[in-house]
Amino acid sequence: MNQRTRNEIIHLRQGGASCRRIARMLGINRKTAAKVIAEHDRAREGAGAGMAARRPSLLDAYQQDMAHLIERYPDITAVRLHEELARLGFRGGYTIVKEKLRAIRPQPRRAPVVRVETGPGIQAQMDYACYDIDFTAEGRRRVYAFSYILAYSRRQYLHFVERQDLITTIREHQRAFSHLGGVALTCLYDNMKVVVRTWDGEQPIYNTRFLAFATHYNFRPWACRRYRPQTKGKIERPFGFVESNLLNARTFTSRDHLNEVTAWWLANVSDVHGHRETRRRPIDLHREELPFLLPLPANPYDSAEVLYRVVNVEGYIAYRQNFYSVPWERIGDALAVRVTENEVIVYGPDIREIARHELIPSGAVGQRRTDKGHLPGSDARHRHELLRQRFEEFGPQGVFFFEELVRARRYGRDEAQRILALLSTYRREDLGAALERAARYRAFAFSVVERILAVQAVPRPALDALQAESRQQLCRIGGPSVPPRSMAEYQKLLPPEETHPDEGNHQEESHDPDDDA
Repeated sequence: MNQRTRNEIIHLRQGGASCRRIARMLGINRKTAAKVIAEHDRAREGAGAGMAARRPSLLDAYQQDMAHLIERYPDITAVRLHEELARLGFRGGYTIVKEKLRAIRPQPRRAPVVRVETGPGIQAQMDYACYDIDFTAEGRRRVYAFSYILAYSRRQYLHFVERQDLITTIREHQRAFSHLGGVALTCLYDNMKVVVRTWDGEQPIYNTRFLAFATHYNFRPWACRRYRPQTKGKIERPFGFVESNLLNARTFTSRDHLNEVTAWWLANVSDVHGHRETRRRPIDLHREELPFLLPLPANPYDSAEVLYRVVNVEGYIAYRQNFYSVPWERIGDALAVRVTENEVIVYGPDIREIARHELIPSGAVGQRRTDKGHLPGSDARHRHELLRQRFEEFGPQGVFFFEELVRARRYGRDEAQRILALLSTYRREDLGAALERAARYRAFAFSVVERILAVQAVPRPALDALQAESRQQLCRIGGPSVPPRSMAEYQKLLPPEETHPDEGNHQEESHDPDDDA
C-alpha cells in the first residue's frame, strides 16, 4: 500500500468515517484500514501509551542509501534495489525491501481513458481475434474471428474464418454491411497489413487495394495510433463477451457448425442483451442508427482474386494445392485465373474464358476438377495436329524437332507435352533456341532440351513467383538435388559426318556443344 492511500485512510478517519465505510470507499479490506489507523495512533501516542514499540528493522541503517537510490533512479525495481543494498552490506531478504519500497514510493497512476461516444452512423470498428478450437469432427484448428461493430448502437457482425488475407477481409466486410443494412462513415483499424502497408512517421500508408474497396462503399478507413489499443475499446471489449458467452461451455463439430451457432448467438444473445455502457439493447439502438448509415451501392465490389497460373504437363493449373483442368493444348502457357467464392475461371491468352470449375472446399489438398472436354482424347491424329500447331510457334526448327521427336521416340508425343511444359520455367525464345540446338545435333529427346536449357538459359523470375506454391511443396518433400551433366556427354549422339539438311555449307561450324554453353 502506498503512502497516498494511507493518508486518505487517516483523513477519512479524522472525518468520522468508520473502518467499514473507509474500506468500501477506497476498495480495500476493512482489516487493512483498521491496521493503518492503529499504526497511525501508535506513532502519535508513542510506546508509553501502552502499545508495543516498533521492532527495529535491518533496513533502518540503510534508509539514507535507499532514499538516495530512489531519488537517483525513480524507476528502480525492488530486485535491483535489493542487489544494490546487498552490495553495501545489507543481509536482509528481498521481501522486506519490496514492502519498504512499495510504502515509500507512490505507485504511478495511469491516465484515465476517456471514452468518446460518436453519433449514429459516424463510426464503426473492425478487428480480428485468433482462437485455437478443438472441433470434434475436424480436430484442433486455428480460426480467426472477424468482428465489425457499429460504435453508436454496438450492434455487431461476427464470423469465423480461416485466414486474414485481403480477399477474406473484403468479403467479410461486405457480409457485415449486408447484415447491418449499411456502412458507417468511418471505420477504425489497427496496423493489420491488409489495411495499413507501413507508416511514414505518424502518417499511415494505406493498402491501395483496400482503399479502392473503401472508395467503392464511400467509407473512410482510419488507422489507430500505434501502441494504443484502447483507441478501439468498443471492438476490443466484445471479444471478451465472445469468449465468456459464445465460446464458453460449448462444443463445436466444425468451423461451419461454429458459424451456425455464431449466427444464432448474434440474433438471440448479442443483439438483445442490455449493453453495459448504453443500458439499451443493440438491436433497438440499431433501428435508430439505420437511417444514418451509408446505403449499399447497386453493384457490389468485385472481390474476386485475379492471378496467373502456368499450365502443367498434364493440362492443369494449381490453386492452393488443388488442380483444375484446362484445354490440354495450353500446356506451358501462363493463363489468367479469376477465383470467386465458389468458382475458378480460367482465361486464354486472348482473355477469353476457356475453363470454369467449382472451387474445391478449403482444407482439401491434392484434389482435381477435370472437364473431359479438356483431355486430348483417343484420336492420335488430332492430338498430333494440336501438338504440331504448338511447335509451329517456334518456327520451322520447332516443327522439324517435333516431327523427328515423334518419329524417333516411342512416346514422342508425351515428351513433346513435357517440352511445352518447360515454358512454365523458361522464356519462349530460350526454349526455341534449345530446340534449334538439339535439332542441329539430332538429339531428339526431352532430356536433351532440358539439359540445354539448364546450361544456357536463366529461368524467368516472373514465373518463378507464379510457382511459389509448387516450390514450397517440393521443399517439404526434400531430397538431394540432381546436378546437371556436362554437355560433352551428349557428344556421342552426334553422327561423325552427318549434319542437319538445312545447314548447307555450314558443315564446318559443327563443334562441341560445350563451346557454346
